[in-house]
Amino acid sequence: MSVKSDKWIRKMAREHKMIEPYEDRQVRDGVISYGVSSYGYDMRVADEFRIFTNVNSSIVDPKNFDSKSFVEFKGDVCIVPPNSFALGRSVEYFRIPRNVLTLCVGKSTYARCGIIVNVTPFEPEWEGFVTLEISNTTPLPARIYGNEGLCQVIFFESDEQCEVSYKDKKGKYQAQQGIVLPKI
Repeated sequence: MSVKSDKWIRKMAREHKMIEPYEDRQVRDGVISYGVSSYGYDMRVADEFRIFTNVNSSIVDPKNFDSKSFVEFKGDVCIVPPNSFALGRSVEYFRIPRNVLTLCVGKSTYARCGIIVNVTPFEPEWEGFVTLEISNTTPLPARIYGNEGLCQVIFFESDEQCEVSYKDKKGKYQAQQGIVLPKI
């Protein structure tokens, strides 16, 4: 298994629509960077969010998730309350090849502010907009900037194809469109 370079990522985005929309360079001026980097792709968070709230005193249960646990927000700047959590979605739509696995890791700009993005794999032949899990670990409110970089996707290519891909097993998050809540 090998980590893939900017050259490979550009080719896969151009020829196989692996990432749409795709930035073939790092966009940096006045924004938290996004676009292709040396060995990854800095993805953007869209301007739509679901922010955890305790207004209804709900219990978080992944087997019986109550959508009333969130407040929906759309805008350029999302404020995540102290010691709280929000969901977002990527601007980019991904189509992962059958012999590729990715890891999505948070950007250091946010990590240095106590904002953690959950490490998430994109399995072989998964496709969709990415639901992004954003934790504010600080005792202060935190700003998340819509349509700017939030995390980086690192691509690992195997020397052989898997026997069963995410698409083959009809994964529950295949071709997701918006912010998708937990499913069983």
